[in-house]
Amino acid sequence: MHAPPIDPAPYTDVAVLVVAAGRGERLVDPANRGPKQYKDLGGKPVLHHTLAALAKALPGATLTPVIHGDDTALYASAIAELELPALRTPVVGGATRQQSVLNGLRALQNRSTPRLVLIHDGVRPFVDAAVCKAVLKALNDGAQAALPAIAISDSLKRAGPDHHVQESVARDGLFAAQTPQGFSFAAILRAHERAAEAQRFDFTDDTALIEWNGGMVRLVEGSAENVKITQYADLERARMKVERETLLAQADVRVGTGYDVHAFEDGDHAMLCGVKVPHTQTLKGHSDADVGLHALTDAIFAALADGDIGSHFPPSDPQWRGAASDQFLRYATDKVRARGGRIAHLDVTLICEAPKVGPHREAMRQSIAKICDVPLGRVAVKATTSERLGFTGREEGIAAMASATLRLPFEDELR
Repeated sequence: MHAPPIDPAPYTDVAVLVVAAGRGERLVDPANRGPKQYKDLGGKPVLHHTLAALAKALPGATLTPVIHGDDTALYASAIAELELPALRTPVVGGATRQQSVLNGLRALQNRSTPRLVLIHDGVRPFVDAAVCKAVLKALNDGAQAALPAIAISDSLKRAGPDHHVQESVARDGLFAAQTPQGFSFAAILRAHERAAEAQRFDFTDDTALIEWNGGMVRLVEGSAENVKITQYADLERARMKVERETLLAQADVRVGTGYDVHAFEDGDHAMLCGVKVPHTQTLKGHSDADVGLHALTDAIFAALADGDIGSHFPPSDPQWRGAASDQFLRYATDKVRARGGRIAHLDVTLICEAPKVGPHREAMRQSIAKICDVPLGRVAVKATTSERLGFTGREEGIAAMASATLRLPFEDELR
């Protein structure tokens, strides 16, 4: 049976300019200064999300970011983990958004003149295929320019400098403009060049230049999700949206358990949960014999249904002789993230008569939290004795039990 043919990318005659050269003065972040397109959004910069969303929505279209000349390092970091063949070398913007777009259009003309161009704000990270397709359909149906927009539903008021209402404004026929705005490349380049010749740099968006140049703009349906991050409150709402979507995607909750034992031998300390605890003996093992981290590593492997610590780090392998056990736990944690998951909770119980765990409990929690890169509140460390019964009661060694709760994508069930 032959594999079905792969459909060619449908948007090879489309270029997308992603405008990301602004300074974002209106967004005041109390925790971090800097342009809003590089603010953290779910662990990635806002611009990272925007580029990924456009690439998903428009396969085959080229993506050309327009960035500030001072942001090359920030931009390189934002795209470091993006694998987008359609991403082109960024263009340096100008003093205003309008000048930045003109720089981008001229660069596109010099590289390979497209038939159609979409111009999108770098701080609209939730753009989707439906909006992009609606814009392109309008252009392919003959429109010179297409604007996604949302009808205004709230009552509108015009206020004076004293913030007193001067009048109510009828909302009939009023729309809030969004991006990406789409154009015949020749039409939008001509409009921008004419505006530059006339020293007009006061237009608020690109369709306004088409109107000024005598052209017509067709409205298409926008999306309430396609928000622009302007104020800090917008960024906070975007973060909550990403967190909510991540949790919904990671709806496969897994719990794994682990158990480990190590005997004592002559020494002056025991490694427990990554902490060097002074003691009259040490734990015997091929590695550093950290019984707590070993049990926890096995618990994560169990939740992943991915073998155990011995299958990943065989004790017969000399490279692990005397090895620090934090690398085993970090490896297991990386496995979770590689499968699109996250650690929800980690719990370790140490079973021993001595050494006393209580004085070192918080240091152990902090050690595990750092190794696994999780908040301290998601790590529990407890200790108990066996009431002087068995090998732990005779102080011949230490046992550890652990559990790990993970959240994985449901697609992971197919593995």
